[in-house]
Amino acid sequence: MAVLTFTDRGIFCPAGDFHIDPWRPVPRALLTHGHSDHARPGMGAYLATDLAAPVIRHRLGDIRLDTIRYGEPRAIGGATVSFHPAGHVPGSAQIRVEVAGETWVVSGDYKVVDDGLSTPWEPVPCHAFISECTFGLPVFRWTPQEELRTQINDWWAANAAQGRVSLLGAYSLGKAQRVLHLLDPSIAPILTHGAVESVTQVLRDQGLPLPATTRVTPALDLKAHPGAMVIATPSALHSTWARRFGDASTAVASGWMALRGIRRRRGTDRGFVMSDHADWPGLNEAIRATGAPKVFVTHGYTAAFRRWLESQGYDAGIVATDYAGDEVLAEGEAPADIIDEDAPEAAE
Repeated sequence: MAVLTFTDRGIFCPAGDFHIDPWRPVPRALLTHGHSDHARPGMGAYLATDLAAPVIRHRLGDIRLDTIRYGEPRAIGGATVSFHPAGHVPGSAQIRVEVAGETWVVSGDYKVVDDGLSTPWEPVPCHAFISECTFGLPVFRWTPQEELRTQINDWWAANAAQGRVSLLGAYSLGKAQRVLHLLDPSIAPILTHGAVESVTQVLRDQGLPLPATTRVTPALDLKAHPGAMVIATPSALHSTWARRFGDASTAVASGWMALRGIRRRRGTDRGFVMSDHADWPGLNEAIRATGAPKVFVTHGYTAAFRRWLESQGYDAGIVATDYAGDEVLAEGEAPADIIDEDAPEAAE
């Protein structure tokens, strides 16, 4: 019996009778983290890390949710599971599943760079590793954290000196808080879109070191916040919600900003190359560190990345999933329109 199988409801463990990040209702779901494509409503029972639980409850409401600490082994039927840091967003986990001495690890989403907020990623030795590859091409290489800090604050400070608002789009869970953690609050006030503020408050209540923010409401006097930094969801940047800020300078923080074509299509003044997923070097580093001879890839440049892994001697396969991803491209922005998926040999 295989440790894990791949079904139309999600990744399934026959020995434990549970699914991991299922996208259709199942009796028992183990969740890697709280992003909406991994944590969906309608499951009979949920298991997630104690650090991910507050956001999951905030998003899914009154659910039957049990929690587990990083590294804590738990027997479920004939399987032993444990959750290990994925470094993706606060509370995110890789899920280790052992059955009859064979170990598989489901990565969920992950990054190997320490962002200062999430528990840093750590390698989990295994026989088979299921890895995301959202950015599984050599072109994707992230700006170092301290360089990002300088870029964002310099942009903000220059706008504030001109009396302009800085309007930055970042996903409401993970990316937005990472941007907040990089900001210099001495520059000007920090405002947030309601979707960003609600998740930020959940994480702030958990003790994460995040600066003070003010939620944007219809009653807010924007004149009292000159030169403000406004953190919003990417979809809000070109909406009627954003028009209240007048001649604002706009930016997006995303891994897709590594592609000039997408930066142009987004129609913003700046693009900061920043992601909570692993870049090309990070994916390769993580896979090597597991020691797994067998690797399944999901979500992203699966065909190209599988071919690359096979060229490196791995037994590689593809797992089809229903994950939309937290770094979603707008219609018409498909990366295949911009770069060649058949070019993994361009890697170092």
